Amino acid sequence: MRTVHTLSAAALVLGLLGIAASAQAAAAPAKKPAAAHKPTAKTIPAPSDVAAPPADAQTTPSGLASKVLKPGTGTVHPTLTDSVKVHYTGWTTDGKMFDSSVVRGTPIAFPLDHVIAGWSEGVQLMVEGEKRRLWIPAKLAYEGHPDKPQGMLVFDVELIQIVK
Repeated sequence: MRTVHTLSAAALVLGLLGIAASAQAAAAPAKKPAAAHKPTAKTIPAPSDVAAPPADAQTTPSGLASKVLKPGTGTVHPTLTDSVKVHYTGWTTDGKMFDSSVVRGTPIAFPLDHVIAGWSEGVQLMVEGEKRRLWIPAKLAYEGHPDKPQGMLVFDVELIQIVK
């Protein structure tokens, strides 16, 4: 039962990050009845600056804003073709948390060229051990995908490892 739950959570995360999870779904065993899954109601409160980036945030030419929350110990930045292992939490600008690997208690690994543009750009600014807040404008997030969170999105991301 634990394996089925893990695959389902991974498929949800991959979908929110914009990764095609069809291969995962095809390989997943049949789902257990809904009663077997107990969704968590835990949320992480939104940061006080969730509505807009503060004046001391760095902004890239694309409009991505970010701020280092905890400096990293690494010296190498991931590239677009690298995979990374991260912990993250995402909020909409009204403070609603929509996803969190922290709440699930399991970091996730994914290739940077398979996620939304704001994630690809923002994580490449980081080094291992760093925690950074990203304010991702809609055009670099899920604009045009009504089934996904809309508008500017805010993520706290901790880069645990660059997976070569």
